[in-house]
Amino acid sequence: MSRSESGVSDDRAWRAVEARDRTFDGRFVTGVLTTGIYCRPSCSARHPRRENVRFFADAGAAERFGLRACLRCRPNDVSRDEEAVAAALRVLDGGDEKAPGLTELAEAVGYSPTHFQRVFKRSVGLSPSEYLRARRVERAANAMSDGASVTEAIYEAGFGASSRFYEASEGRLGMVPSAWRNGGKGVTIHWAVVPTSLGRMLVAATEKGVCRLSFEEGRDDLAGRFPQAELIEGGAAFESLLASVVAAVEQPGQSRAIPLDVQGTAFQEAVWRELQRIPPGETRSYAQIAAAVGKPGAVRAAGSANGANNVAVLIPCHRVVRSDGTIGGYAYGEAIKRELLKRERR
Repeated sequence: MSRSESGVSDDRAWRAVEARDRTFDGRFVTGVLTTGIYCRPSCSARHPRRENVRFFADAGAAERFGLRACLRCRPNDVSRDEEAVAAALRVLDGGDEKAPGLTELAEAVGYSPTHFQRVFKRSVGLSPSEYLRARRVERAANAMSDGASVTEAIYEAGFGASSRFYEASEGRLGMVPSAWRNGGKGVTIHWAVVPTSLGRMLVAATEKGVCRLSFEEGRDDLAGRFPQAELIEGGAAFESLLASVVAAVEQPGQSRAIPLDVQGTAFQEAVWRELQRIPPGETRSYAQIAAAVGKPGAVRAAGSANGANNVAVLIPCHRVVRSDGTIGGYAYGEAIKRELLKRERR
């Protein structure tokens, strides 16, 4: 499968398979050479080894190669809605600054704009315009990670002007663009390790907000995450923020406007926002979180996004439990998770 056939590179396709990303269903199929079958990217079957996989643009190409359809995910039974969303995604992923608007996209796939907006958002979790902005910001971030300057990355990602990039970034949980590359180079991070009733807690923040909250970690752990950042212990301006964070941990669930400075993919950030919507004292399963962000088949990906959370408590990943109601795991131990939930239910 080449990029010209499907618009998806092999590396990107494999990442989609690992995440069981339903937004890629209909855009390519995954051929498993050792079993002779081909699957949707979101197939719930156990992942094959990467060296045993070949990607095909569609079911026909896979079958001409001699593979048969998976009976679990039925990749050769693609609905009209899936085909329409896949076609729109190919256009939006093209990187063209002048990508079509909702009306033009809907007309191209034979839907009314209002209906296609609902179909697209149900499948992807974002509206077409939100998805386009997120992909452009993500492309800019990737370009910066590869060493491009901020200005170069912004234009390479399809933004006609830097102002459009900053407008698209507004409201995302991500770090400022200059911190998306080189381990935080050019960013000052204030930090402290403080005692709490749950154990020693590391709190770190940029000028935008808290970028790390964890337990039983210290400066070396922070430096490992941001090796190029300037790390300053304490600081007068930081003390007020630190006090608010400690209070949020000691009395979780009480409303506090604590700014955050974290960065993830569009899907991860959608999951983190959904975690913040869970009322204190309540819990959700990974399946409920996946459904809430519009990707009911991405349960494992929702779990991975939950685990990628860099700011414990403030993004309340402790409110996610297993579908059978059991407590489930937690990066800092089940005892802390149980105590946080207990405090919120008082």
